[in-house]
Amino acid sequence: MSVSDNDKRIAKNTFFLYIRQLLVMAVGLYTVRVILAALGEEDYGIYNVVGGFVAMFSILSGALSVAISRFITYEMGQPDVTTFRLQRIFSSSLVIQVVIGLIISLLIATFGVWFVENKMVIPSERLDVALYVLLFSTLSFFINLLSVPYNALIIAREQMKAFAYISILEIVLKLLVAYLLMVTSSDKLMLYAFCMVVVSLIVRSVYTIYCKRNFEECRFVRGFDKKLLSKMFAFSGWAFLGNGVVVLKEQGSSVLLNLFGGPMVNAAQGIAMQVNAAVYSFVSNFMIASNPQITKNCAAGDLNSMHSLIIRSEKFGFFILLIILLPLCAGIDYVLGVWLVDVPAHTTNFIVLILLYSLIECFVSPLTTGVLAQGKIKSFEIVLTFIYLGNFIASYVCLKIGMAVESVFVLNIIFKFFVLVALLLHSRSKYSFPIARFFRECLLPSLLVFLVSALFVYVLPGKDTPFIGIFVVRTLAIATFTCVAVFVIGMAKRERLYVKKLLKEKVCSKI
Repeated sequence: MSVSDNDKRIAKNTFFLYIRQLLVMAVGLYTVRVILAALGEEDYGIYNVVGGFVAMFSILSGALSVAISRFITYEMGQPDVTTFRLQRIFSSSLVIQVVIGLIISLLIATFGVWFVENKMVIPSERLDVALYVLLFSTLSFFINLLSVPYNALIIAREQMKAFAYISILEIVLKLLVAYLLMVTSSDKLMLYAFCMVVVSLIVRSVYTIYCKRNFEECRFVRGFDKKLLSKMFAFSGWAFLGNGVVVLKEQGSSVLLNLFGGPMVNAAQGIAMQVNAAVYSFVSNFMIASNPQITKNCAAGDLNSMHSLIIRSEKFGFFILLIILLPLCAGIDYVLGVWLVDVPAHTTNFIVLILLYSLIECFVSPLTTGVLAQGKIKSFEIVLTFIYLGNFIASYVCLKIGMAVESVFVLNIIFKFFVLVALLLHSRSKYSFPIARFFRECLLPSLLVFLVSALFVYVLPGKDTPFIGIFVVRTLAIATFTCVAVFVIGMAKRERLYVKKLLKEKVCSKI
């Protein structure tokens, strides 16, 4: 397949993913407002911190999930791939996920209950409900765990339209849940947690049916390939180490914020994470569409195409996020005031800091895909462990000595830079990634666009004027200026010519 064909496929898949995300984001932002109003800050915070605690156990399965996606996609990039081989990978993956899921559920049923009862800061009158949330979150986790091999097939086959179509069902179900919370007289927190289990079960069942009907490799075959299992466990063993500290840092932060700030701080964090998920999804959808091609180029030995795709993904992912991020951050107080009935303390600061963190993630994510595709991850995962462990310890120390809760997110940004440096060095060592080219074609133009656009936001008047007309004008001005900066400063000459040609074709087609 030519580079042009690959680019077209990525563009097509990105389009389907964006349609999906626009629907999910619209409903997601609306449901956050409804759910926060229905549950209250305290119960909303409880749901987020308990759900985050369950997610900590995903370190036991996350590594295998990475291994499954990588092995299926890599195998499809091989010239001698067979359906039976893919079926063996899929079947082995499914059995492993079931076993791991049962083990995790047992751990949560023992250690998890003790931790929630004795260590978390939860009002005594809501403790029983929090335990039910723990149970329902565990069930949702188990259901989603079983879906990993199926979703890996969809991504590997680059059938992103499936995500778009099935998401319509998902958003309808979540709208029904939001409506149910508004009209019910029962315990809203318990009902919400239970409904999330039902939604997960229905959506995952549909994904399973779709895969079985459309992919020949989605067939369970008996017997195990010992050599294959050995490779998967060897790969996932080191991925487990890296995933473990990542989850410790991400979900451990929620626990730390609960211990030192209580459920109200978790409510602010939960809202900030929802906003970040909605905004970053525009980038992650682009990444999801690109990732299979990165892995397949690696499998085919086409390192030059692999390097080019990684750099393009990083650069344009950064620009996509920046165009959305800057207008949002500039008017975040106004947006939160309109969106939410009551805005928890710290929410504004959390959102801005988490979005800045996501900007760095734009550089990290494609490089990580390249490292996983190459397969030799031992040294990188060891380095990653020390970086994220240092991040978690530093966060604990800062909170312990009385620093503001925002310090956790500032530290996350600082340590993410260390991760980026480690990734660049490892990528250069393992698959000859051109660091100088990355700085020249990606990092430098990205930083220049960021600095120029941020300066424009700073000098633009009207930021303290709480009127919708001023807000709309400022938002459009910031977005337009950032787009111009991307085009003039951020893009290379050949990229600008391509955009001009594309726009010309679109305009001519309308005439």
